[in-house]
Amino acid sequence: MTPHQIKLVQTSFAQVAPIAATAADLFYGRLFEIAPDVRAMFPDELSGQKKKLMAMLGIAVAGLSHLDTLLPAVRALGRRHTGYGVGAEHYVPVGAALLWTLGKGLGDAFTADVREAWATTYTILSQTMIEASREVPIAA
Repeated sequence: MTPHQIKLVQTSFAQVAPIAATAADLFYGRLFEIAPDVRAMFPDELSGQKKKLMAMLGIAVAGLSHLDTLLPAVRALGRRHTGYGVGAEHYVPVGAALLWTLGKGLGDAFTADVREAWATTYTILSQTMIEASREVPIAA
């Protein structure tokens, strides 16, 4: 991930942050449309989940400049998601829903370069989570 890509992701997320509630609605609507089987993994009432999503995205985006600090937290998130029943196959529709949402939220500002920067970001974060989900827990 290049410094330019990090800047693109951070700048574009700053444009999405003011419409966080709408973006979260779009994301979950799209996710459940393209992967209806994942709906059962979520509570019926999604308002808390939507806030968590946008908060985690904000933390991840802010931490891109310091991956050495961010990635341990992402690994822990990946391990937690395993406990929710999330498998490696679930990351593909989540990534698709995220990119679709960003496209809707950013409109013309979602250029090919911005899309590529977000795709790279998601790939790094999702692969880190998937790898962590496969780790054998260390006994205390």
